[in-house]
Amino acid sequence: MVKQVGGVNIQPRHRATCHCGMVELELDLPDGLVDLKRCNCSICRRKGAVMAYVPLSGLHILRGAEHLKLYQFNSGVAKHYFCSKCGIYTHHQTRSNPTVYGFNVGCLEGVNPCDLDGVPVSDGINHESDL
Repeated sequence: MVKQVGGVNIQPRHRATCHCGMVELELDLPDGLVDLKRCNCSICRRKGAVMAYVPLSGLHILRGAEHLKLYQFNSGVAKHYFCSKCGIYTHHQTRSNPTVYGFNVGCLEGVNPCDLDGVPVSDGINHESDL
């Protein structure tokens, strides 16, 4: 778990926004950033985001739900959300564990994911559900 990134403390309830600010989330992060990773699956390697995870109950859309668009592909299980105005990926409901949301660490207020070292890569190309 990570409690600070580049001098910015991760708040127990931390705000996140897309680039244009139309979508605003609040994330319950009492333990900081949990299970940081990147993924090499076809969509994740293209979006390049560092992700962390919260239970479904730990992500709250404060405003802009009407601007969120859903993208699903392949198995149709994972639900990827992005802002329809600026195109930024904000969060997704995962295929591996549909009881959690992965969220874009770069959307957290004040946080620069480039300040994180050693973020592991999840092998989404060889997903366990496909084996």
